[in-house]
Amino acid sequence: MDRLGDLEIFARVASTGSMSQAARELGLSPPVISKRIKRLEERLGTRLLQRTTRQIVLTDSGRGFQERVVAILGSVDEAEAWVSQRAHVARGPLRISAPSTFGRLHVAPHLVRFLEKYPEISVDLSLSDSFVDVVGDGFDVALRIADLGDTSLVARKLAPNHRLLCASPAYLARNGTPQVLSDLAGHKLLVHNTDHWRLEGPEGPVTVPVPSIVVTNSSEVIREAVLAGLGIALRSTWDVGPELKSGQLVQILPRYRGGQRVAIHAIYPSRRHLPQRTRVFIDFLAELYGPVPSWDQGLDLSPP
Repeated sequence: MDRLGDLEIFARVASTGSMSQAARELGLSPPVISKRIKRLEERLGTRLLQRTTRQIVLTDSGRGFQERVVAILGSVDEAEAWVSQRAHVARGPLRISAPSTFGRLHVAPHLVRFLEKYPEISVDLSLSDSFVDVVGDGFDVALRIADLGDTSLVARKLAPNHRLLCASPAYLARNGTPQVLSDLAGHKLLVHNTDHWRLEGPEGPVTVPVPSIVVTNSSEVIREAVLAGLGIALRSTWDVGPELKSGQLVQILPRYRGGQRVAIHAIYPSRRHLPQRTRVFIDFLAELYGPVPSWDQGLDLSPP
């Protein structure tokens, strides 16, 4: 009887809240998943999952069981990672989470070279602008663009993140160029997932209210809006560096920038028994980006 396999199936159903989703991720059919869960519950003599017409939720016993199962499976993964690390061979599936636009622009184009260098690794790249639970969602590494502050996870800075206020020449020709920070109140501003900008300027940190004329949860929508001349946006150079260099966008109020503690990091659960596949991927990105990433080269980013 494949008891460990039953535990993995239960953990996947519990994390996804769906037998169909768990079946797709594990390459099994939903009836097989249902049968294995039923067999597990019969062996334990208790109900682990409460099924309704709309969702699957854990019972009290199921929640306690999930915590222990995750620990068991984590120990198994750690044991395998330890063996892999001792063999000095980077192999196996690598689960990566990255912000949508950054992952599309600065991770996906380089996967070919990475996988050519490490042919025994396979990549599962998940792109999302939400902060994932690295441990709970089973990721080996997550790229995060943030001021991390205190975190129980291990973080390695991969590159700086310069954020500049910018607009298109067409917008500035129609509406004028702001000369001081207070001028922003008379302009059309573009932002997603927040109602303010935290900037650093000559007077130190400052918060600017931003009543955005476009409401969206997509950073890429804001990028397209500023390029189309709809308003002023605070954008990272990794996102609009080429447009700033070509003149499609113009930096405004250069003495004000996004907070300098925000950077591009790789975060992962622990240094202990770090899988070789995770280690080589982080090293690959750190070398690829370098202290002055390609998107910053050619831009004047000296302190204002």
